[in-house]
Amino acid sequence: MQSHELLREVFERTSPKQISSELGLSLSLIYKWAEPASEDGSGATNPLDRVAQLVRVTKDERIVQWLAEHADGFFMKNPNKKWPHPFYVVPATNHIVQDFADLLSVIATAAADSHITAKEAKVIRARWEELKSITEGFVHCCEGGNFRPIEEASEKEKQRAQE
Repeated sequence: MQSHELLREVFERTSPKQISSELGLSLSLIYKWAEPASEDGSGATNPLDRVAQLVRVTKDERIVQWLAEHADGFFMKNPNKKWPHPFYVVPATNHIVQDFADLLSVIATAAADSHITAKEAKVIRARWEELKSITEGFVHCCEGGNFRPIEEASEKEKQRAQE
């Protein structure tokens, strides 16, 4: 689905006039977002396309994570499906269990003094987001029978912990 098509559907549920008013933008600009951008001047580059461009240029998925958090969700990259040889499920399961144990350790350490600081809460949140992503990746790998992405994610996490 193209971004302008999605916005057209969104405008069926939320009035472009309301969007215009709340964003402080002209109604004509809001309507142009729902048209394909073209060289003849019709349509306008909409915010969805701009965000996609920003992610592509920066190669920084934190932008998408930030958006997902503001929609009460989280972002997880799709696992790479190009690996020819699947890993066994038991080692992959062990990685998930170990990651969860690591999160519990972070929580226990932070709560040891019966007070969790803002910095500790931030670390807990970051580990939780990583665990959710890894677990979702695990489920996706289970569905496809390919556990290589879990192994790679675990290696990346170990490298970050050593830094």
